[in-house]
Amino acid sequence: MNKIIPAIIAALFIVIGGAAGFFLKSSGSADASASAASGHEEKSSGHGEKKDDGHGAEKKEKGGHGEEAKGGSGDVTYYRFTREFVVPIISDERVDSLVILNLNLEVDSAVSDKLFSMEPKLRDNIMTTLIKLSNDGHTLHSLTDVENYESIRSLILANLQDVISDGIRNVLILDMAKQDL
Repeated sequence: MNKIIPAIIAALFIVIGGAAGFFLKSSGSADASASAASGHEEKSSGHGEKKDDGHGAEKKEKGGHGEEAKGGSGDVTYYRFTREFVVPIISDERVDSLVILNLNLEVDSAVSDKLFSMEPKLRDNIMTTLIKLSNDGHTLHSLTDVENYESIRSLILANLQDVISDGIRNVLILDMAKQDL
C-alpha cells in the first residue's frame, strides 16, 4: 500500500498537468487565431515601457504587419507574410537544395487592410516568380551576388504590381537561406 499511493498521486499530477497544458495551448492558439483573423499582430516587450535610444528621444517600436512607420513621404505600412517562402532548386530532375525567403511588403496604408484577405493570391504570385527564378539556373543558386538579390526583389515587385496596381512600394527581403539536400 505504501508504494501504490505515491504512484496514484504522481499519475494524478501528470493527468492534471497534461490537461492544464492542453487548455492553455488551445486558449493561446485561439488568441493567435483571433489576431490573425483581424489582420493584426500585437508585439509587446513585456515591460510596458517605451524604448529609449539614450539621446533623450523616445522611439516607437516597429514590426508586425499593419503598423505604421512614419517616414518622409506619406503613410507607409509593412505587410508581413504569415510564413516564409520555400523554393526548391532542381538540377538533373531532382531537388538539389531549398531556398527559404522571409519577405515583407512596403505598402501604402490605404491598401494594407485588403492585403490580408489577398494573401493566398499574393503568395501564389510570389511563388510563381520564385519558381521561374529557380529554373533560370543562376539567380537562386548564388544568393550572395547583389545583382541576383536585386533581380529577385525587382521581379517579385513587378509581378505583384500586376495583381495590385497601386500601393505596393517595395519588396523587402529580410532573410534568405539555402539548404543543400
